[in-house]
Amino acid sequence: MQIAPLQGYTIGITADRRRGEQANLLRRRGAKVLHGPTISTAVVADDQALRAVTEAVIHSPPQWLLATTGIGMRTWFEAARSWSLDVDLRDSLSCARVLARGPKSASAVESLGLKVWSRAPSDRLSELVDTLARAGVDGHTVVVQLYGEPSSEVTGDIAKLGAKVSEVATYRWTDPIEEGPALRLAGAAAACRVHAVTFTSAPAVRNLLAIASRHGLAESVRSAFDHRVVAACVGPACAETARSVGIDNPVAPAVGRLGLLIREMTDELARRRPILVMAGQKVVLQGRVAIVEGEVVSLGGRESDVLWVLARFPGEVVPRAGLLRAVWGEQAHDSHVMEVTLSRLRAKLGTAGAALEAVPNEGYRLATSS
Repeated sequence: MQIAPLQGYTIGITADRRRGEQANLLRRRGAKVLHGPTISTAVVADDQALRAVTEAVIHSPPQWLLATTGIGMRTWFEAARSWSLDVDLRDSLSCARVLARGPKSASAVESLGLKVWSRAPSDRLSELVDTLARAGVDGHTVVVQLYGEPSSEVTGDIAKLGAKVSEVATYRWTDPIEEGPALRLAGAAAACRVHAVTFTSAPAVRNLLAIASRHGLAESVRSAFDHRVVAACVGPACAETARSVGIDNPVAPAVGRLGLLIREMTDELARRRPILVMAGQKVVLQGRVAIVEGEVVSLGGRESDVLWVLARFPGEVVPRAGLLRAVWGEQAHDSHVMEVTLSRLRAKLGTAGAALEAVPNEGYRLATSS
């Protein structure tokens, strides 16, 4: 039986922008989606400061432009159009050397009628600064379209090269308007009720950990990412932020694109699938489904959790108390519910279920063979 690559998995989404597009991509691959935006994108197109810097750029055309995001560049020109300044802005920037941070910003630049002079190999702003350093910008004006948050370190590094730096802020990342969905996602990650969480910006990573910390969940979230939940970042810069807040092993494509992010996450989840031989039958665990000799068996949440815990220690006895605590939490005391869950699980797995063995006075064991 054919199975979709993400069937059986639940994926958490932290983005506020393009979340519908991302959710559709995941669902088409068979995943369930839990949306918990950890940031909010606030557009500042009507900000007078933006108009003032736009007029300054038109009056004194720069030698360099750092285009860091597609949304930032498009929003800037949309604002300029509302002031009837878009043609003048394009003319002013037409002679500038444009450095694009990634494919989305490069595409936006070209759609606006400008040419990309160079593009960063990955999505790191530091690579654009290195390009400026090699080119020599002493005495030049460099316009930096900001990446949703202040970039004082980057602009400071450019200023050290002798350049005059002008910052263009077209949107800001802020805390989510409602914290509840993000908190639910943090709780689901801490309890390993999601199999992966996607991050499409660095602030989304920081905010998830900040929200988790305010509610005493930060260490549980980090532990989950270390052991069972995949932290999937959109690119190298986002992955660096994840490591800086204690998520040690994020996965990320070499270039920041949504489709590549989902592909990288899908591949990582596939690599983590346990492949077992239970009572002579091949069983592959994929999220909350088991593939038994090619047949897909849907499992309940607790059934899946029990099987995954036992699969972590094939052939070993897992004590009853340890299994109960791992699946039902620290306050769980009713072992009867565990026995009922094991009984249902055996029945669903058919012949393969015989490999789920009860060891009297000790616990349970997943008997496997090679």
